[in-house]
Amino acid sequence: MEITKETKLSDLLSQYPWLKEELSKVNDKFKMLNTPMGKIMMGKATIAEMSKKSGMDADAIIGKISKLIEAHR
Repeated sequence: MEITKETKLSDLLSQYPWLKEELSKVNDKFKMLNTPMGKIMMGKATIAEMSKKSGMDADAIIGKISKLIEAHR
């Protein structure tokens, strides 16, 4: 799966369900994905929106998620 700034978090998690638990390693702010509000946001959030919310560069998020996926194989 190619990950871009427009990739939806819900699409990533449908392909890599284990990633939800690992995202806190990318940025502490992603721990909130395990809350009820996080579950609502997951359906709509893109990498670009995750970047805005976390203050982290979108390309850095993509790189870290890609590394997590590679390490999990």
